[in-house]
Amino acid sequence: MPKICVFPGDGIGPEVVREALAVLRTVEEVSGRRRFETEEELLGGAAYDVHKVPMTEKALALAKSADAVLLGAVGGPKWDPLPFEVRPERALLGLRKELGLFANLRPAKVHAPLLDASPLRRELVEGIDLMVVRELTGGIYFGEPRGVRVIDGVETGINTEIYTRPEIERVARVAFDLARKRSRRVTSVDKSNVLEATELWRRVVTEVHGREYKDVELSHMLVDNCAMQLIRRPKQFDVVVTTNLFGDILTDEASMITGSIGMLPSASLGGKVGLYEPIHGSAPDIAGKGVANPLATILSIAMMLKYSFDLPAEAALIEEAVERVLAGGFRTGDIFREGPGVRRVGTKEMGEKVREAIRKRP
Repeated sequence: MPKICVFPGDGIGPEVVREALAVLRTVEEVSGRRRFETEEELLGGAAYDVHKVPMTEKALALAKSADAVLLGAVGGPKWDPLPFEVRPERALLGLRKELGLFANLRPAKVHAPLLDASPLRRELVEGIDLMVVRELTGGIYFGEPRGVRVIDGVETGINTEIYTRPEIERVARVAFDLARKRSRRVTSVDKSNVLEATELWRRVVTEVHGREYKDVELSHMLVDNCAMQLIRRPKQFDVVVTTNLFGDILTDEASMITGSIGMLPSASLGGKVGLYEPIHGSAPDIAGKGVANPLATILSIAMMLKYSFDLPAEAALIEEAVERVLAGGFRTGDIFREGPGVRRVGTKEMGEKVREAIRKRP
């Protein structure tokens, strides 16, 4: 029986994960597929509060033994004063590294019923469906040397941007393979006019394209221009591949184009076990109030079914149910706008509406 390791995490994580797992059970119910086994463990701040570390050996072993991992969110101001090495975010970075998850897939899709939720004009965002492939285990987040130290009597912060040819090649292939299933267009984003590490990035991506993917159109864009173009003309993009740091920033920007960061799922792939999580944070200011948007976590379950379990039909059940719920006018606070037929709902009711839509599928 397939096994899913569940890390509810911090803040709103447990609330949105609860609704997402209930949606998974509903998919099992209507599809007649065998039941997934799930097992939960603490991660992030919740783990630190109990074990004084953000990820225990038991938690890591559970993740490695599973077929997929579902994560809610980690972190929050409560743990910001902790030493850097035991902050909740270190658990997430460590998990990605230990599982070999080098490619983070972050779709940014504008749902038709939410066109008015985007800060951009309707004509700019209507029909947007792009995928950002973010390199996840290299770059400045992991490069050495790093740290804060005194050099020649001056306190100095150090981080190192470093990429190797194999790291670039493997994430480029992920992007090109995805593009072959979409519109066969890839934009590689770098800062090659300033950073030598991304000068290598551009050269290696170009070489992989020329050797293996001539059927895919490749273009290059500097990251500052890309940030502008995402706002100016976002529909020009299909698959975007970029570094760890740039991907982190650009995907948050792309999420707001769609109306809310609470709508976007993600998949981290590359090793035997994929990790699925919403791209939003733990939102401690609304934790426990029952108002968080669970749709990004629910859509992360859809990505899990598609990429880890090869169940595209079951994934489509969820995606189509979410579309119907939004078309029905149901909104959590982050995507709510006053209007005819629009109704504000909480976390639990939004999850219930998705489950109801799955049961009543056409």
